[in-house]
Amino acid sequence: MIGDGVSVLIARALAARQCAVDPATALPLFLRHYEADPAELTRLYPGVDETLERLRARGVTLAICTNKPARLTRVILGRLGIERHFSRVIGGDSLPFRKPDPRALLELLKDLGAAPAAALMVGDSEVDAAAAQAAGVPFVLMTHGYHRGPLHDIACVAALDHFDELAALIAA
Repeated sequence: MIGDGVSVLIARALAARQCAVDPATALPLFLRHYEADPAELTRLYPGVDETLERLRARGVTLAICTNKPARLTRVILGRLGIERHFSRVIGGDSLPFRKPDPRALLELLKDLGAAPAAALMVGDSEVDAAAAQAAGVPFVLMTHGYHRGPLHDIACVAALDHFDELAALIAA
């Protein structure tokens, strides 16, 4: 159910439970609850902070393109202690479009002054892969996360099981 933004998540969850509540009515209630502590159950995968630190030290510019609301994304990054690594965050509410629409990723690259072919998108889902492919950005798939189908069906330049493999891939 996760990956296409919170409004789609709510609609899918209500439909799965055959709940007749209007998603537009449920969304503000969910957001109020979620905003109270958006990082309560969120943990970093092993090696994330160290890998981000290593990449940033090498001069790699890091940014986030997510369908999660931007403000909540920044709160989560802060609570996890990794906000310092990212120069820009584009959330699902930052622009009038969101992933898999490639314009979200292209807008981020434009802000950073980076060409799509010179960038690399790291993600964990078909939504991420579709946005990267449509934007002409090479895609690295993290095999854990929110993919819906078989991993071998997701187009990518590499599929990684552990986040600490990313620094070596980029260095190569």
